[in-house]
Amino acid sequence: MKWPAIFVLLSICSQAAAQGCKKVGYYKDALSSDFEVSVYSATSKSVILRWTRIYGASSYKVITAPQNSPGNPVGYAVFGPHRVMGTINSLSPNIMYTFTVAALDNAQEILNIGTIDSSSAPEVMDPLRTVKSKDSKTFIVSFSLKTGATSYIIRLQNPNRFIRENIVSSSPAEIESLDPYTKYSLSIVSVNSGGQSQPSSSVTAKTVLAPPQLSASSPSNNSITVSWAPVANAVQYSLSLYKFVWNTTIITHNTSNTNWIVSGLDMGSVYVIKGFAWDLEGRQGEDSLYIDQMTRPAMPSIANVSMVMNNGSAGISVSWERDEGVFGSLQYHVMSDQNLTCNSTSSSCTLSPVGCGEVHTIRVSTSDEAGPSDPSGPVVFITFPCPPQSLAVVESTEGSCTLTWDTVTHVNSYTAFIKRGDGAEESCNTTSRSCTYNCTCGHTYLMSVMAFNQAGSSPEGQVLNYTTLPCCPEGVSISAVSTDTFEITWTVSRGAELYQTRAADSSEVILCNDTAPVCALSDLSCDSSYSVVLTPCNDISGCNRACKAHTQITAPCMPMNLMLTQRNSSCFSVSWTPNNRLANYTVTASGDDGTRTCNTDGNSCDITDLPCGSNFEVSVIATSPAGLGLPSYSELLETGPCCPVDQVVDQVTQAMSNVSWSPAKGAHTFITSLTSTRGHARCHTMDSHCLMGCITCGTNYTVTMEAISHSGRRSNCSYEGFSSSACCPSGVRLYGMAHSSLRVHWRGAGSSHSYVTELVGSRNNYTCTASPGESSCDVPNIQCGDVYTVVVAPLTPEGSKVLFCAQRIYSVSCAGSNLGTVIYRGKRSVD
Repeated sequence: MKWPAIFVLLSICSQAAAQGCKKVGYYKDALSSDFEVSVYSATSKSVILRWTRIYGASSYKVITAPQNSPGNPVGYAVFGPHRVMGTINSLSPNIMYTFTVAALDNAQEILNIGTIDSSSAPEVMDPLRTVKSKDSKTFIVSFSLKTGATSYIIRLQNPNRFIRENIVSSSPAEIESLDPYTKYSLSIVSVNSGGQSQPSSSVTAKTVLAPPQLSASSPSNNSITVSWAPVANAVQYSLSLYKFVWNTTIITHNTSNTNWIVSGLDMGSVYVIKGFAWDLEGRQGEDSLYIDQMTRPAMPSIANVSMVMNNGSAGISVSWERDEGVFGSLQYHVMSDQNLTCNSTSSSCTLSPVGCGEVHTIRVSTSDEAGPSDPSGPVVFITFPCPPQSLAVVESTEGSCTLTWDTVTHVNSYTAFIKRGDGAEESCNTTSRSCTYNCTCGHTYLMSVMAFNQAGSSPEGQVLNYTTLPCCPEGVSISAVSTDTFEITWTVSRGAELYQTRAADSSEVILCNDTAPVCALSDLSCDSSYSVVLTPCNDISGCNRACKAHTQITAPCMPMNLMLTQRNSSCFSVSWTPNNRLANYTVTASGDDGTRTCNTDGNSCDITDLPCGSNFEVSVIATSPAGLGLPSYSELLETGPCCPVDQVVDQVTQAMSNVSWSPAKGAHTFITSLTSTRGHARCHTMDSHCLMGCITCGTNYTVTMEAISHSGRRSNCSYEGFSSSACCPSGVRLYGMAHSSLRVHWRGAGSSHSYVTELVGSRNNYTCTASPGESSCDVPNIQCGDVYTVVVAPLTPEGSKVLFCAQRIYSVSCAGSNLGTVIYRGKRSVD
């Protein structure tokens, strides 16, 4: 094939390329298919092609034609046999070309031919229009867009000649991650599918200074210190500060230093701060981040200091005026020079524990996020005084005593409390260390002293016990309690701890010592006259032996041979042998139901109106002008037991009932009987209830009881009859029905009762009631796939369910959306 044939092939391949040929073309019909042509690179005016070497080729011919006009070549180039790359120049920017490469032998015959379509790069860009610093590490560049360019490459070169490229798609564009305050040379390249244009002429621009890294603190409650590390190449800094509220004034400051102290600020307030640096060219650097700083709070003012008690421990309550206008939370710290502290976020705090007689110098400070305020002015507070010690009594004159004590520091006044043994009290207020009070015989005095100051009163201190000489007993009463015994009583003698009683007649002396105001003088003779003297004593004061004597005659003797004779169930006759002259006798029957008496001057007497179930102790006593004699020996008297007032029969199960009754006085055991035509039940118990079995359901019973006392006395009791409940049904069965229904069937004990059926599942419960005479009940809309507890029970005449019928367990499966198999799972007892 000769060279002119190339033009024909060029036209054919160009048409094929228009129909979607690949960039790498092959001449496949008459020639070999292993000749490959590709584009290595492209610029606005040139394209570098690359091809595979063909064996026997002496040269390679390249023909360039616009893709839309393949018959009009615009360029030719020939390359030697050892070349596999070649540059095609003098192209127009942004034009799609068809490049044909023919491999020729020495005779200029075509050995192989290949084509490829490729575009030249866009036109060379104009220089960047503007380059501005967005911040210290970012440029914003703008440029003119080129037709046919799909993207753009911004090239930057720093002073170290380091080049970096950023691909952008439109204008304006941001160039990030630059170095602060650095001069860059920038150019732009346009890009399309064919390649890149030549770089535009460069422009220079410099990034601005980096932002200062601000930090702040509050050295006082009205100032803030701002500091920062030096920014490289900065000659000056500008800062601004404003309070964190609306419509506030902004404070600005310019400085060449690296710190700024702002004073005259509001206490306990939040301020916002930012700043930037200036370079030598007078350009403003990047703004710093905003930081906030709170000023320290105002010095608090102590409002009140007082004593408080908490769980028996004393403390000092300190309160202050709280500043509600500050920002954030405040922590208050209270300090005492006695090494006590407390903290609070409210307006009060308690220093504890404190003791008596302490002097505290108290200060309060507050702190917020910025730090603590200055402490408040000191307040000196003295705690309550200590209790006075070394209490002593001096009996200066008869009936007058003086109480003294040691001096206590930090005291404004004292109060002495004097309490007599009879409960009478008096007090004495004084600023000295002594107090005078009236003291008479027969009194025990309890004395204490409390000290007072502005903080309050002292704790309870020493209690002094002082006793005067006891007084003579008054209200002396002497009675003969038996034929040989005097009982002597008197009112308590003031101050007496021991009493000596002495009784004397013409032949003997009897003594009695006791601490109680009563004494019995025994082994006395009947009808004798005795002289009795009472002498009060105590360990501190001794005995008062100036008390007068009393004369007394002994009491009559005890009746003998007591006998009881029963006249009827509520009346007994009492008789005895008399052994006193001119004596009256009283018969007494004492028991749980009170006392029954009768009087006579003879030797017998009747006791009447004795109640059932009672025990009495019967005795006889003689009286004379000298008093009562000793009672006779007692005899016991017992009446028959009482019947229980209330009796109740409760059915527990179908065959078991519980009989209970109220307590019966005098009864020790009970025999209870339930009797019917179908049988009877009986129990004997000491309890007030009895569980009786073998009860027939639906049966009327007669209820009787026999009450028995400890000694065997019996009382017969009758009560209202008892009817057992209806019988539980038998043969309970569960059947599945149509339409998700279940039928419950049973055998009833009779036709006069209604029955209620309950089905309890894990998800739903169901209930139905059958009328008298019916033995089944249908339950609709049953939820399948569950286990049900089924119980059928008769209803009482009052409409309540009998609770002791057995429960049965069934499982109901599902068959699709309908009920499946109903399976009996067993029986369960009633809970």
